[in-house]
Amino acid sequence: MIRLLLALLVAAALAVAYFFVALNWSYSTGERAGWVQKLSKKGWICKTWEGELALVSLPGSSVEKFYFTVHDDAVAEQISRVVGKRVSLHYEEKVGLPTTCFGETRHFVTQVTESPDIPLGPGVSLPQAGTPAAPGAVVPAVPGAAAPVAPAVPAAPGASMPPAAPGAQAVPAAPVAAPAAVAPPAAAVQAPVVPAPAVAVPAAPAASR
Repeated sequence: MIRLLLALLVAAALAVAYFFVALNWSYSTGERAGWVQKLSKKGWICKTWEGELALVSLPGSSVEKFYFTVHDDAVAEQISRVVGKRVSLHYEEKVGLPTTCFGETRHFVTQVTESPDIPLGPGVSLPQAGTPAAPGAVVPAVPGAAAPVAPAVPAAPGASMPPAAPGAQAVPAAPVAAPAAVAPPAAAVQAPVVPAPAVAVPAAPAASR
């Protein structure tokens, strides 16, 4: 009986040590960036936070999803506030955990960071809708797109132009080209008429009988 109790105690101690090592040792750690699409708490007996992250993909390719688990309720609350936004998740990959009582996935998220900008290249970023671009940020132009033109605001009747700022240099207006002078049509030149000289025709002599 004593040996049986000792065996059970040793087995329980080994199981506790195993789970302690499995929960505190990480096979890998990393970051995943994308848009949080889903976060829910589910489970038959053990309730865990399970979520989906749509990863950044190239245009025309299928959307890849990253499934993760959250143990900390505070981290789950932070993620729930940024659902639908682009974030960066720091995760730890655990291996050797039996059953789904610890989570349906092996990726446990421990930190979330909201990413307002979408990097397209070194020094080039595209802000999200409604987020002003940072000073000095380069926003790429869409090929073939016309530059936006601000609509002209008509001046109110009787309103005067605001005075120029001190030290501002006035920009000279472009000279208006004068209309080209049209030469009057040339008068028709009539050649003088030279009268032909009169030629006297001598009379024929009368015939004698």
